Amino acid sequence: MRQRILVVDDEPDLVELVAFNLKAEGYEVITASTGVEALNQARSALPDLIVLDLMLPELDGLAVCEILHRLPSTALIPIIMVTAWSSENSRVIGLETGAEDYMTKPFSPRELVLRVRNMLRAYAEKAAGLGGTV
Repeated sequence: MRQRILVVDDEPDLVELVAFNLKAEGYEVITASTGVEALNQARSALPDLIVLDLMLPELDGLAVCEILHRLPSTALIPIIMVTAWSSENSRVIGLETGAEDYMTKPFSPRELVLRVRNMLRAYAEKAAGLGGTV
């Protein structure tokens, strides 16, 4: 079964670029363009990983991250935040909110794909070492 990635961003061109690169690597990609849509997609599709922008309509990425980490069904889904906010304080807040990684825009799609692959591998190894639970 292919691993499923949820890509959340309100910039259609960026979503298309990220989705294209992830699909080329064999991942199944689902998308959302608002914070509320991201929560709904995450709860219904239960992706293996989420690429999440911070600046979203309706509900920002920090709130989405906090909510997802409080829900039992989505609490263990790793999140890579991708945002134009590049200050140290923004990165710290993103990581403290529960993101496992943080990338600033503009970014290399190749680097994002590598980070996704590495994070999914690390989570799979951790799950295997813990008897199937991360």
